[in-house]
Amino acid sequence: MDNLLPKKVWATATLWFMVALYGIPVLWFLLSSFKPAGELFSYPLTIFPKQPTISGFTEAWTSFDFSRYFGNTLIVAVTSTVITIVTSATCGYALAKYTNWWLRAFTICILATTMLPGEVILSPLFLIVRDLGLYNNLAGVVAPSVITATGTFMFRQFFLSVPRDLLDAARIDGSGELSTFIRIMLPLSRPIIMTLAIMSFQWRWNDYIWPLVVLNDPKEFTLQIGVASIVGAENVNWSVLLGASVLSMIPLVVIYLIFQKYVMNADLSAGLKD
Repeated sequence: MDNLLPKKVWATATLWFMVALYGIPVLWFLLSSFKPAGELFSYPLTIFPKQPTISGFTEAWTSFDFSRYFGNTLIVAVTSTVITIVTSATCGYALAKYTNWWLRAFTICILATTMLPGEVILSPLFLIVRDLGLYNNLAGVVAPSVITATGTFMFRQFFLSVPRDLLDAARIDGSGELSTFIRIMLPLSRPIIMTLAIMSFQWRWNDYIWPLVVLNDPKEFTLQIGVASIVGAENVNWSVLLGASVLSMIPLVVIYLIFQKYVMNADLSAGLKD
């Protein structure tokens, strides 16, 4: 027991060091958003604002069409997340529970796409979206997220761990494939659904390159493009930029706080008898 104590102390100290390493810059960023513009670069630099103000937030909300950008991004993120979960779950179930040789080959092809940088497929994706008539439309931002290799792989690996006896029992009771998938497999995969929902929402909310390529109408801009537009060619209003950046983070924090409790191990033994 005495030998374990130093290891625990070092492990705890290392964790607190990592918290400080990542937490202090974030804390400085959040507190700086409450500083007036003249205080941001005053010497000596201070973490806490001397004269706290919310002018950066109010000006960020009113100086440009923040509410429209916020709404556009919310539509893209929610729609993409729902579609990603549905398609990834169905595809992952098929790849996990059917044993055709071509499905194994298809699985390898899907996983191979994760090795490609996003910039490599940017051009062909743009050509497809343009030919479908979705250019300069929010649907063009959502379309490439119909299915993701990461989500498919997550569901496939989870469904592989579900006991075969559970599916056989459902089929003996007369449950069809669709009914078995909806009533049994999806409830069991709730932790995966919540995990992928958080990840997918974050991906789409923070996406900048693809919306910048597809969208040209300022009325269709997403929040990340709108925040980037605050940065001028000659000067930057840092107070407004920090306020807008903090406002753009709020939905991500709220989503994580709400759904993190659902991200836990599933009880795969539910419904099975010894």
